[in-house]
Amino acid sequence: MAAGTVRVADVIVPEIFTPYVQILTEEKSRLIRSGAVMRDPALDAFLAGGGLTQNAPSWRDLDNDADNVSSDDPAATSTPNKIGTANEIVVRLSRNQSWKTADLTSALAGSDPATAIANRVSDYWVRRLQAMYVASMKGVFADNAAAPAGTEHTQNDMTHDVSGGGYVDGVTNFSAEAFIDAAVTMGDSMNDLGIVFVHSIVFARMQKNNMIDMVPDATQTIMIPTFLGREVIVDDGMPFTGGVFESWLFGAGAVRLGMGSPKVPTETDRLPAEGNGAGTEVLYNRTEWCVHPVGHKYAGTPADGGPSNASTSNNLANAGSWQRVYSERKQIKIARLITREM
Repeated sequence: MAAGTVRVADVIVPEIFTPYVQILTEEKSRLIRSGAVMRDPALDAFLAGGGLTQNAPSWRDLDNDADNVSSDDPAATSTPNKIGTANEIVVRLSRNQSWKTADLTSALAGSDPATAIANRVSDYWVRRLQAMYVASMKGVFADNAAAPAGTEHTQNDMTHDVSGGGYVDGVTNFSAEAFIDAAVTMGDSMNDLGIVFVHSIVFARMQKNNMIDMVPDATQTIMIPTFLGREVIVDDGMPFTGGVFESWLFGAGAVRLGMGSPKVPTETDRLPAEGNGAGTEVLYNRTEWCVHPVGHKYAGTPADGGPSNASTSNNLANAGSWQRVYSERKQIKIARLITREM
C-alpha cells in the first residue's frame, strides 16, 4: 500500500464508531424526530439480554361503565369491576450490512474519513429502519383487514377506503374529506393522529391541490411539510398496487423502538488476495432493533435472526405475524386511508 494511503482499519475505531452511528441514525430519522416512533428503555433492555421474543404485559384501558350513585344505606354495596390485562409480544430484529473499500473510496479521500463513513452508514440505517417500520405496518393493517376469529377488533376498523372500482377525479383520490374520515376512525381521539405517511404520488396530489404548508423545525433550519397541522413524511416504500395507494396516520408513540448492540457491532477485514493481490478491505456493521406497534403482539415463529421485512409467513409484512391485543380502538394510534390516484 502506498505511503499516505488511508485504510478503513486506520480510521474506524469500533468503540467510537458504533455509538456515533447510532446517535446519527436517531438524529436523522424523521420517524423518531416526528414522535411516531419513540425510543423505549424497556425494549433496549430486552435487546441487551437473550431471546428472540419477550412478553410485555400491560393493563387495558378501563371500561366506560356507568358510575354508582352513592347511598347512606349500609345494605347497598358496590361491585368492583375488573381491570383487564393484555400481553404484547416484542421481537428482536438482528440486521447487518458490509461494504468494500471501493464503496467508501470517496469518503476515505476526505479530510475526516471516520465522520464521512459514519454519515454514510447512518444514512443507510435510517433508510432500513424506515423499511422495517413500513413492513411492520403492512403486517398490522393486513391483520386488521383479515380480523381472524378470536381477535380483539372489528375488521378494517382502522381503515377508510375511497379507492372504488375505477379512478374518478375528486372522488377516489386523496382529499381533506377522505383524510378526515380516516382520522375519525379514532372517534373523539382523532386529533391524536399527528403524523401522515404518504407515497410521493399522493404527496404530489396534495401539492397540486395546495394542501401542503411548509413550517420550520425547532432549529429553524429545515422546512417540514404539514397537512392540516400534521407532519407529512414521504416514502416510496408505502404500499400501492396499480393506481391504488395507502396513506397512514400515526399518533405520537404509536410504535416503540428498541436499539441494542450485537456482540461485535463493528469490525473491519482485509482480503489480501482480491484485486489480483492488490487487496481490498471490508467494513461490517451490525445492529439489533425492535420495532413494535403498540397494542399488538408478534404472533409468528421467528428465524434465528428475527423476521425479515418480507410478506411471507412469519415475517414482518405478513398478516399472520401480528395480532391485536388492545380491544379499544382509541388505544391504537394508527389509521389508514386508501385512495386511487390514477
